[in-house]
Amino acid sequence: MSWPAVRAAQRHDPAARLPLFAGGHRIGSVAHVHLAVLSAWPQWLQVQPAALVLTSAEATAALAQINSALRDLGLVRGWRDEIFAVPDLDSGHLVAQTERAAARFWGTLTQGAHANGFVTDDAGRPTHLWIARRSPGKATDAGLLDNLVGGGVPVGQTPWQALVREGWEEAGLSAAAMAAATPGSIIRLHRDVAEGLQLEDLYSHDLQLPAGVQPHNQDGEVAAFECMPVHQALACAAGHEMTVDASLVTLDFALRHGLCAAPPGWAQITGSA
Repeated sequence: MSWPAVRAAQRHDPAARLPLFAGGHRIGSVAHVHLAVLSAWPQWLQVQPAALVLTSAEATAALAQINSALRDLGLVRGWRDEIFAVPDLDSGHLVAQTERAAARFWGTLTQGAHANGFVTDDAGRPTHLWIARRSPGKATDAGLLDNLVGGGVPVGQTPWQALVREGWEEAGLSAAAMAAATPGSIIRLHRDVAEGLQLEDLYSHDLQLPAGVQPHNQDGEVAAFECMPVHQALACAAGHEMTVDASLVTLDFALRHGLCAAPPGWAQITGSA
């Protein structure tokens, strides 16, 4: 299997973006092609030779106003009305907050929490994976295949708390059911996307479901669920039918359960030896 998602996770041109700083903290990056647009806010943004600096003492408020204007210009799409953290990229210290849809424009670090839902045989070997089909109305990756549970981590929640919440919203699984999920790898994506830059840490989990349990979407973001034989799910993940995020989380499951060999580049995005 070639696993194009592993290559996609690292496909980034650093020369195309300028580092973004706020209060002495490196918090993201901005595409050079957007610097002209951002010159509309000289009271908050200062272009220096090697960086764009957010000078406002109220970084969250400044970002909110700029984001609203960028939305009107079509540069921030798929508005969510969800607030994400803007951390220092080196220390993790919280510097500001921003609308989720703007995170990729600014290249800020986000977190995602995903769970592979799987079924085993009597010997405990994984035989099937629950795969979701994303709603055709989703702002990103509409209609593609996805993990049983997957979502972003908003301000005020840990990846685990977000996973439990998404378990109910996306699959109708109670907090008690989600408590059985076990952690896998943390996968770093650093890739250029249409919205800008996806710089994200994916927290992978596994959740064994009893045979006969049927997930039921609650929030309209999933069109359907299918309990796929493992080999079929892996083939989808190793191709282009599944989101990059979900493909990587599925691969992490496969590696930890001895179902395939690690492809080139895997160690670079998980920190594994």
